[in-house]
Amino acid sequence: MVCEWISSDSLRKHVLGVEAAMRAYARDSGEDEELWGITGLVHDLDYERYPDLETGHPRHALSELEARGYPAELIDAVAGHAEFLGVPRTTPLAKTLFAVDELSGFIAACALVRPTGIEGMTPKSVNKKLKTPSFAAGVDRDQVRRGAEELGVDLDHHVAFVIEAMAGRADQLGLAPRPQSPA
Repeated sequence: MVCEWISSDSLRKHVLGVEAAMRAYARDSGEDEELWGITGLVHDLDYERYPDLETGHPRHALSELEARGYPAELIDAVAGHAEFLGVPRTTPLAKTLFAVDELSGFIAACALVRPTGIEGMTPKSVNKKLKTPSFAAGVDRDQVRRGAEELGVDLDHHVAFVIEAMAGRADQLGLAPRPQSPA
């Protein structure tokens, strides 16, 4: 379904990054890794086709997921990641999706400007970039902070956890170190 609905390479990499973080959090907390991973994969399913937040994303994805019989917990989590819908995040799944969505995109942006990619990235370097409003300006810094708070984890720990999860898929996410050209 992701391949059918999402053609943008960058959006595909984003949902794969969110999936990696969701699976890591599921393993860490003894939750259903498959459910959590799929939630990460489908959370932005309709963003490319229906980017208008007033009438589109994520409403079309929610309808499609419901029609295909996806679990209510997954559908609620996808709805909850879009704050403007006003759906409360009451489950660990929903809170985790909200917490990793913006952050995983921000971590990817940080890795893309480093010659070493995500390798060796630290929470300190990510937090420094978070304080630079012009860097990855589309990322809602407040949402990154609120996500960690709602999850009940320290922001530095959360950043380190998501970095580690994404680093495990660095090649697939396009975040591996770039080869150095000979001098």
